[in-house]
Amino acid sequence: MGAEGKAGCSRFAVLVNNIVHEAIDPHALPKLFGELVWSLRRAGVAAAPSQVIDWLHAVDAVGLRAQAPLRHAFVAVMAKERDNVAVVERVFDRFFSGERLRGDFFERLERQGLSLAEIGEVRALLATLDAGADESAGGVTAVVSRGAAFDRLLGLAGHVVEAASGSVARGWAVERARAVVGIRRAKDALGALRTRFIDAFGAERGAAVADALEAEVQAAEVDVRAMVDARRRAMTTREESREQKLATRNLGNIPADDRDKIRRSVRLIADKMAGAERVRRRLARRGTFDARGTIRLSFRMGGVPIKQVFRRRRRTKPKLFLLCDISDSVRGTSELLLEFMQSTQIVFSGTRSFVFVRDVGEATSLLKLCTPSHARGRIASGAVVPVTENSSYGRVLRLFVERYGREIDKRSTVVILGDGRTNWADDGAQYLDNLRRRARALVWLCAEPRSQWNTGDSAMARYAPRCTEVLDVSSVEALGHAAQRLRRLRA
Repeated sequence: MGAEGKAGCSRFAVLVNNIVHEAIDPHALPKLFGELVWSLRRAGVAAAPSQVIDWLHAVDAVGLRAQAPLRHAFVAVMAKERDNVAVVERVFDRFFSGERLRGDFFERLERQGLSLAEIGEVRALLATLDAGADESAGGVTAVVSRGAAFDRLLGLAGHVVEAASGSVARGWAVERARAVVGIRRAKDALGALRTRFIDAFGAERGAAVADALEAEVQAAEVDVRAMVDARRRAMTTREESREQKLATRNLGNIPADDRDKIRRSVRLIADKMAGAERVRRRLARRGTFDARGTIRLSFRMGGVPIKQVFRRRRRTKPKLFLLCDISDSVRGTSELLLEFMQSTQIVFSGTRSFVFVRDVGEATSLLKLCTPSHARGRIASGAVVPVTENSSYGRVLRLFVERYGREIDKRSTVVILGDGRTNWADDGAQYLDNLRRRARALVWLCAEPRSQWNTGDSAMARYAPRCTEVLDVSSVEALGHAAQRLRRLRA
C-alpha cells in the first residue's frame, strides 16, 4: 500500500474512532458521508439520491471497521460508468487522506488553535444567528463552512444563472448568484458578530476568530465567481455545440423550435454572398493590374512617375435560372430552399426563379415583391403551381425546356434545387443534356445527403453525369459551401 493509502487508513481510523466513542458531534457521520458525496459531485460525477441511499445501505452492510470494503462498496454504487471508476476511487482516497477539497470549517478552526470549547461557542453563535434569519436567508453557517450545504446553495445559484439569458453581463450574474448564496447577508452578520466574538474570547482572540470567518466568506465569494464563470463557459460551449449540430443536421429533420435559427443562418449565407458580390463588382469596375501596359506607359515618362494601368475585362451580363422543387418529399427542406432562392435572387441581378411539382411556374415577381414568409405562404398555397400532386421531374424538365429553353444561352447558369426523386416515373434526364448544351453551367443542388442519392426512386445517378456540378445542400453548412461555389461559377 502506498503512502496515500496508509494516510487514508490512518485518517479513516481516527474518524471512525471519534464517531464510535462520540468524541465529536453525534451527527458527524451523516455530515461526513454527505460531504463525501458532494466531493464526488464537485469532481464531475453525478450522484443521484437513490445512489446515496444505496450507499448508506452498503455502509450498514459492510460496517465501518475496515476501509477497503467500504471503498469497494462506494465505487460499486457510485461509478455507474466505466470511465467514472478512477474518479470515484480518487475522490474516496483523497477525502479520507486529509486532502479533502475543503474539509470541515470547524476542523479548520481547530487547526488554527481554537479549543473544542471555543469551537462550540462559535457554533452556538452561528446557530443563533441562523435561527433568527428569515426563510429566504441561505444561512451564515453554510456560507462560512463551505461544505455540502454551501455546494447545494452554489448549485441553486448556478440554476438561476443558467435560467437567465446568456447575453446578460457577468457582473449581473455574479451579483445574482451572491444574493442566492447569501454572501452579503453573511458579511453583514459577521460584522455584527465581531463584537460578540470579542466579548466571548477577548479582544485579540475574538478579533482572530472574526477575521477567520471573514476569510471564509471571502473564499466563498471566490467560489461563487468561479462557479458563475464555469457555468457561463459551459453554456457557451453547449450553445456552440448546438449551433454546430444544427449546421450539420439534415434540413428535413430540423425541429420546429430551431427553424427560425436555421432561417437566420440561411440569411447569413445570403449576406455573405451579397458582400462577396459587392467586392466582385468593385474589383470588376477597377479591373486587374496590367504589368505590361504599366511598363510600356512608364517608358514615355522615363519611369517617373509610374502610372498604373488596369485591364478591364469586357463582360456580358450573366443570367441565373433557379428551379426549386416544392413537392411533399422535400417539404421540410423546401421552405429553407425557397428562402435561399429568394436571397439569391436579391443578390444576383438578372435572376429568374421557378418552382415546380408536376408543373413549373415562374415566381420571380412574387419573391421580389413579397416578404419571405408571405412568399412562402403564397407558394405553399398553390398560387404558382398546384402543390397537391406528386412531383414529376421528367414532365417538369420537358416543360421548362419547351417554355424557357430559347432564353438560355452561354451567359446563363441553370440551378436546380431538389432531391431528384421521380416517384418511379420518367426522370427526363435527356432534357438535362439540352440545358447543358445551351447554358454556361448546369448545377444541381440536391436536398438529400450523398448516401441517399442512389436509393429508392432517386435518379441522381443519372442526373449527376449530365450536370456541370452536383452539390449536397442537405444541411446549413453544406448550403453555405454551395453558395460559395455558385458565386464562383457565376462570376
